[in-house]
Amino acid sequence: MRIGTGYDIHRLVEDRRLVLGGVEIPYHKGLLGHSDADVLSHAIADAILGAAGLHDIGHFFPDTDPKLEGIDSQIILRKAIAEVSHLGYKLQNIDSTLIAQEPKIGPHINSMKRVLSNSLGVTEDSIGIKATTNEGVGDIGKGLAIAAQAACLLVN
Repeated sequence: MRIGTGYDIHRLVEDRRLVLGGVEIPYHKGLLGHSDADVLSHAIADAILGAAGLHDIGHFFPDTDPKLEGIDSQIILRKAIAEVSHLGYKLQNIDSTLIAQEPKIGPHINSMKRVLSNSLGVTEDSIGIKATTNEGVGDIGKGLAIAAQAACLLVN
């Protein structure tokens, strides 16, 4: 068994879509990034890669590559799964937390689980997604950013 953790944070800006866990969330701002800036999917991908002792997503998907601009983060997740599968590992489960002052995340969690389970090749009940605020503290608490943390278990 191998355990990995991941973390990601992106700033909220005008004129961007807000994508979390592969689901577009209706909101007046979106996350700034080279890809779709899906912090939840990025944290999960880094947890998976880290559990296998591999490089982070920046190694596989550098933000200096113009061909990757706007890339769907579900592609990043599928690549992470492929990389660990080549080493003989299988994803057992994910536990994750989204940290956002707003918008409300709860109504979208089941949709996120559906999308993520498809990308990761696991059942929806193998994916935990929790949401919390930052209690008004820091950039996240001021509604300027959204972050995510993830942990995973790989087995072989």
